[in-house]
Amino acid sequence: MADTQAFFDYINSGNTFKGDSIILGAAMLNGETVTDALVKIPLKTLNRHGLIAGATGTGKTKTLQVFAENLSEQGIPVLLMDMKGDLSGIAQPSPGHPKIDERHEKIGFPFTPKKFPVEILSLSDQDGVRLRATVSEFGPVLLSRILNVSETQSGIISVIFKYCDDNKLPLLDLKDFKKVLQYATGDGKEELAKDYGRISAASTGAILRKVVELEQQGADLFFGEKSFETSDLQRIDENGMGYINIVRLTDIQDRPKLFSTFMLSLLAEIYSTFPEQGDSGRPELVIFIDEAHLIFKEASDALLDQIESIVKLIRSKGVGLYFVTQNPTDVPDAVLSQLGLKVQHALRAFTAKDRKAIKLTAENYPLSDYYDTKEVLTKLGIGEALVTALNEKGIPTPLAATMLRAPMSRMDILEDSELKDLIKASELIPKYNETVDRESAYEMLSEKIEQADAEEAREKAKREKEAVKRTSSSRSRSTRTKQNPFIKTLTSPTVIRSVLGILTKLMR
Repeated sequence: MADTQAFFDYINSGNTFKGDSIILGAAMLNGETVTDALVKIPLKTLNRHGLIAGATGTGKTKTLQVFAENLSEQGIPVLLMDMKGDLSGIAQPSPGHPKIDERHEKIGFPFTPKKFPVEILSLSDQDGVRLRATVSEFGPVLLSRILNVSETQSGIISVIFKYCDDNKLPLLDLKDFKKVLQYATGDGKEELAKDYGRISAASTGAILRKVVELEQQGADLFFGEKSFETSDLQRIDENGMGYINIVRLTDIQDRPKLFSTFMLSLLAEIYSTFPEQGDSGRPELVIFIDEAHLIFKEASDALLDQIESIVKLIRSKGVGLYFVTQNPTDVPDAVLSQLGLKVQHALRAFTAKDRKAIKLTAENYPLSDYYDTKEVLTKLGIGEALVTALNEKGIPTPLAATMLRAPMSRMDILEDSELKDLIKASELIPKYNETVDRESAYEMLSEKIEQADAEEAREKAKREKEAVKRTSSSRSRSTRTKQNPFIKTLTSPTVIRSVLGILTKLMR
């Protein structure tokens, strides 16, 4: 009992916050839940980013759901990357279950079923609010890093953007960008060479191949208009609850290039448009990235540098990033070091490599008199996790093996009819789902080329007409000379000899 009381005091001493917080569950000691030893996370430090990790089937997705619900309840909007398609149930209340009641009785916290305001978003042809961005919004630097081009090719991309800016050629989609690339070494090579220097056809060819690779992963659906406005991720409903925006990504799991392109574009746009927050005591938006390893898979060093920079800087805008993955090693060390909150579900030690990973993972957590972290990591049950966060002073809270509370909303997907009704009721569908294809670089350059071709055709026709006219005139004179009897007589040999004879006599 003395040990339990000391542990209770230990947990609560680290969870006393002046501002608002969210409750994740209750701490556990020796495998048993200590009722009312609540594990809390202060809202003030939720923009310091975090990690939710653990083996398959240990409850990571439900933990993500609990976070999203609690943030929404506090009036904080959330963006979820739904890779497995199992988060839409947040829009409906939990039907409840005896095991949920039993869990919450152990935690010492009441269970209240509740639904939350949800917006379904889509990167592809799936139903939902379409997410798009223009090539111009990407800019030359970000586009170069996504395409993973050489320094020389990156310079050419910058020239292309400058040429389009100078000539008011909107770069909206990949079709526009490809057209300008082709124009730069085709019909427009002399024009560009004059003001921007000569561009190598070999370099533009290499860039085009990279663009085609991106298109094959579906990026042509992402680039274009109407661009999604990041302010629409910050909506609050009539009850003061933050919207939970769910991006359906079930059909792009095998297209990591598209996923990383979207994420980097979104984070860059949020950073450029959100105002500096200062010390407001709560985040403006919290983003959860499920299957986070897809962002880093096949990413170039330049792209990883860009992600690391954004992770460091975006928290000043009041935005928290939370990576959800199976193993902390899926996240690069440079990014992992920026994560203030860690929720670690169980890891499985099936191989020597697994045991090594567990040892490395344990070293990332604060030392505790109550836990052998390495051992606890392999013994956690479903819906249990090691938790440590930052308190309001930026100091790590005591490490706590935690029995996590159950989601208040449905832990299952919506029925097709429910999903259709939810999407039908969306206020954003009319705003973003109409396809816009206004005049841009592709059409403008195509028209310019057509005009140049037409002018060249007219000049050619004119030259041919003049040549025909000259030929006809020459033939006409020749024909008239042959047919005039008077000229024919004067030029006959007899007349010529007679005239020469007279002239000879006169000269004598």
